[in-house]
Amino acid sequence: MPRTVWLFDLDNTLHNASHAAFGQLHESMGAYIQDTLKVDAAEADRLRSLYWRRYGATLLGLVRHHGIQAPHFLERTHALPGLEERLHGHPHDFKALQRLSGEKYILTNAPRAYAERVLKALGIAHCFDGVIPIERMRMFGHWRPKPDARMFRQLLARLRVPASRCVLVEDTLVHQKSALAVGLRTVWMQRWLKGLKATEVGVRLRRKPSYVCARISSLQQLPQRLR
Repeated sequence: MPRTVWLFDLDNTLHNASHAAFGQLHESMGAYIQDTLKVDAAEADRLRSLYWRRYGATLLGLVRHHGIQAPHFLERTHALPGLEERLHGHPHDFKALQRLSGEKYILTNAPRAYAERVLKALGIAHCFDGVIPIERMRMFGHWRPKPDARMFRQLLARLRVPASRCVLVEDTLVHQKSALAVGLRTVWMQRWLKGLKATEVGVRLRRKPSYVCARISSLQQLPQRLR
């Protein structure tokens, strides 16, 4: 039987990042931008939000428009003291991961050190065949994090798997839209989105955009929803 390759996002897919990390991460990015670009807090927040909306990652805008060194930015902004004490996921999801057949990878726009730290604290690092962090999303000297379609195509070639056998499990809709266009199947994980506003998510949770193959609120619903 042909193998299935599962690509799991990390934040707000496998754990409640809105509670554990995002607030502190936004603060650390803001402080970094203020210190490096010599702007006030309001301008730093505007740039952080603008570049995230325009490029899918604040980092890309800072590199492109301000010459920021990406490794330095990633290390400084993702230090996040006390992160481990705030992390929590759902035990049922973790048990479902262990039972899920096929190859499983973390695909995250976060740096490797942060991803490995989160997986270790949650106790689920052993569930995955590898971690594909933002450092591995470079092509010809350029950063190509999600939702860049070129990165998805390169990843398929690297994993030697046809797009039809690859499933992206994500909370972020724009990433799924790009993945489906390349030929991957897409699953919208909603467990940790329920407390967010529709404007933050991008659409009401009860809707299923055409580029979403299945929407779930628990990993226990995989792979039945994809049949």
